Amino acid sequence: MDFGVLSLLPPVIAIVLALITRNVIPALFAGVWLGATMIYDWNPFMGLYASFSDFIIPNVGDPWSATVLIYCGLFGVLIAFLQKTGGAHAIANAISRKVRSPKGAQGSTMLFGIIIFFEDYFNALTVGSVMRSVTDKMRVSREKLAYIVDSTSAPICLLGPVSTWVVFVMGLIGAQFVELGISGSEYMTYIFTIPFNFYSILAILLVGIIIFLKWDFGPMAQAEYRARTAGKLLRDGAEPSSDTEMMDVEMPEDYTPKIKNMVVPLIVLVGLIPPLFLWTGGYPEQDLVTAFGEADGATSILIAAFAAGLVAMLMGMQQKLYSFKEAMSIIVTGFRSMTLVYIILALAWSIGSVTSELGTAEYLVNFAEQTTSPAIIPFLIFVVASIVAFTTGTSYGTFAIMIPIAMPLAVSMDISIYLAIAAVFSGGIFGDHCSPISDTTILSSAGASSDHIDHVNTQIPYAITAGVSGVLSFLIAGMTGSSVIALGTGIVVLVALAFILHKMWGKPIPDKYEKMVNPVK
Repeated sequence: MDFGVLSLLPPVIAIVLALITRNVIPALFAGVWLGATMIYDWNPFMGLYASFSDFIIPNVGDPWSATVLIYCGLFGVLIAFLQKTGGAHAIANAISRKVRSPKGAQGSTMLFGIIIFFEDYFNALTVGSVMRSVTDKMRVSREKLAYIVDSTSAPICLLGPVSTWVVFVMGLIGAQFVELGISGSEYMTYIFTIPFNFYSILAILLVGIIIFLKWDFGPMAQAEYRARTAGKLLRDGAEPSSDTEMMDVEMPEDYTPKIKNMVVPLIVLVGLIPPLFLWTGGYPEQDLVTAFGEADGATSILIAAFAAGLVAMLMGMQQKLYSFKEAMSIIVTGFRSMTLVYIILALAWSIGSVTSELGTAEYLVNFAEQTTSPAIIPFLIFVVASIVAFTTGTSYGTFAIMIPIAMPLAVSMDISIYLAIAAVFSGGIFGDHCSPISDTTILSSAGASSDHIDHVNTQIPYAITAGVSGVLSFLIAGMTGSSVIALGTGIVVLVALAFILHKMWGKPIPDKYEKMVNPVK
């Protein structure tokens, strides 16, 4: 049956409900149910039955899907052990001993945020809470701390080699490979999106520009002037968030965290992936490039995450931080922490199957070919993803809704699939950075103990600056296909905008305050 324009109903309903309810789970399920209802002659009861029997259960029960769900859980376990053993705190303590200025405190916070590339929640809470004492001493405003944390946590998770975000988007990419009949490595596909993930790159670059060139502007410039000259880390009347309940590593009082507790498991995690890729890809029978291209990325990352989690667990037991029985409880907690990811993935796979059955991608392609130049498709994907993320406050939900639309569109219109996926990534993170209801934005406020609304108000001008530069990058990439030219243009525009805004909207801080190291009372 040819549904025509009606094939857009499931994804549109999912987007609209996500915007209204600000919760992606019921929105995705409604999209699946509506699509199944349409397939079964608009019978809502058969649609409910088919939602599970034809779409959700087959997608979850597929061996590849089960692999994705398991390695998501194993990442949760790894993060739980890293949190318990306190390696991140040890790294922060080592960094803080070398800090002698406000610029140094901010730069160290940025560096620490980049180091913790494997999980955004862990990043937001850990970096903010452990670096707060350092930035407080150097009279860096809490708003600035929250901005640095927020603008490094999510972007670096999609620019690093492996993270909870990577395993999530691999699940979405792999599902579309099946629907589109594409063979290849979903992991290598993710890797090739990195040069096109313009907003993430520009957002991190802007953090560096703001810190090292001291080009603050807008409400942030006022906040920094207040903190540096008057010692007021928060504005009068501010209500800082508390991260006490959300970030409780429960380390023994007399225990000194060790850097190796985080470094060694991460070396195991990252170090095992290349050889496992080669092994699962048939090396040495196959040549190096072929082996990487044909590798079983999901199983490789699963084994690497399992080994890293095992090493982290044994290190904590060896240091007598917990017993074997307590370690088993931590494992359960780690798997449980990924429950939301499991649900979103299952529903995202299902709505992707529904839209494939309805011919949504074919309709969109035909419509776009008649009305839109392929060159601006990446730009449009970025804009739509930004709107969805801003109004829902979730990058994960945005990816789940947009990737099943963007990938078929890219394949059919002969657009770079890496560029289309990266446009979804960038749009999702940009909208997330601007949204006051974003989970990572809220956690960044909590970790930094900043007033949440103050954090949003001071960060939005910076996010928009990087966002405008990203828009131009996607337009140029759509026209040229070159990530180098597009990113280069974006960087030039970013620097120019930051300089102009600093000159027009800045508030210079006298040099004598930039060299103060007296603790704030």
